[in-house]
Amino acid sequence: MPTTDSSRPLAERMRPRRLDEFVGQHHLLGDGKILSTALQKGRLPSLILWGPPGCGKTTLARILADETNAQFHPISAVDGGVRDIRDAAEKADDLRHMMGQPTVLFVDELHRFNKAQQDALLPHVEDGTVILVGATTENPSFEIISALMSRCKMLVLEPLESEDLEEVLQRALDDKERGLGKRNLTLTPQATDAIIHAAEGDARTALNTLELAADTAEHRAGDEAATIGPQDVEQALQRRVIRYDKAGEEHYKTVSAFIKSMRGSDPDAAVYYMTRMLEGGEDPLFILRRMVIFASEDIGNADPQALRVALDATESFRFIGLPEGVLPMTQAVIYLACAPKSNSALTTYAAARKAVRKHGSLPLPKKILNAPTDTHKKLGHGRGYKYPHNFNGHYVDEDYLPDKLRGLRFYSPDDTEVIPRPPGLNDDE
Repeated sequence: MPTTDSSRPLAERMRPRRLDEFVGQHHLLGDGKILSTALQKGRLPSLILWGPPGCGKTTLARILADETNAQFHPISAVDGGVRDIRDAAEKADDLRHMMGQPTVLFVDELHRFNKAQQDALLPHVEDGTVILVGATTENPSFEIISALMSRCKMLVLEPLESEDLEEVLQRALDDKERGLGKRNLTLTPQATDAIIHAAEGDARTALNTLELAADTAEHRAGDEAATIGPQDVEQALQRRVIRYDKAGEEHYKTVSAFIKSMRGSDPDAAVYYMTRMLEGGEDPLFILRRMVIFASEDIGNADPQALRVALDATESFRFIGLPEGVLPMTQAVIYLACAPKSNSALTTYAAARKAVRKHGSLPLPKKILNAPTDTHKKLGHGRGYKYPHNFNGHYVDEDYLPDKLRGLRFYSPDDTEVIPRPPGLNDDE
């Protein structure tokens, strides 16, 4: 029977226990960098660690607590709440007064705390009861309240470099206590490259893949010493793992790339990013909603049919579903990317909104007000109004904006638009 330790996943067994075992993040831990300086002085500030999965946020928080002789108190924002925060603060306060020992309160997935929960955390950080170390995969600027952000140092953790991942893999192969060192395994350079490529900077993924590939190689080798090759890595992966957090930073980056590729009239890149989102598990209807928005925002009246294409793709997907539903999606993305572009819908609305916000509810011109009663007529409602259909071309040279905005232009069509220009708008306007 395996021991309790060996039954744990390799990535958990190989989790660094000391700072000298920690791999990567040289921009934070190198000589003279912010964390190494803080540790030398023995004063750890409250921190928000922002980075992708598997870059070492939790491990680093635990090591920082050990290095500063602080109590490490972890809670998860996924299933924790205000009561957990208060309990942790009470224990930290008792420990500080009785033993003089600080407490590192580690909040995993800090961005999952709502505003009320973050507000409950704030006073304990302010008065130094706890040293907060929050971990998040999402941009803190979007998810963390400004008051908490201002009291913490935000540190960006990067995905591990290829050299870092290679070191992580080799340590796991060599370590006889916690790793695979007793199993007499060899990892070919091609297999190493395959694991690193698939891990995309995630040490946890790299170690999990190595462990599965080692089992496959040993089964294939039988009683002989096992060599882990690319075929074993393929078996471990089964398929390429796409790093895409539907609620995180990777989500926003990929969506932005998708939109900018369509805006830049690059159908190849646009379809690539759409596929990347789908393979990462994104809701197809989210992508379709972005396409409908894009059809108005970036194409508009340069090709009014684009909006119909996006809506038809949405309806087709609802009717077909996956997997065939990706075909009308792809057709629509190609159309939107290749269509002529105009952002006049966006700029016209923005200009009108600016005027509304600046001037407020200006009085409407009396001539365009209805006059359903004699009282309204006496007030001048409708007086002087010219009914356009009574004139040649169904047009009169009139200004319907409030008097204070008379002559102001919000709509400036460009040469790509296929709809007729308003009769009163000259080509040089």
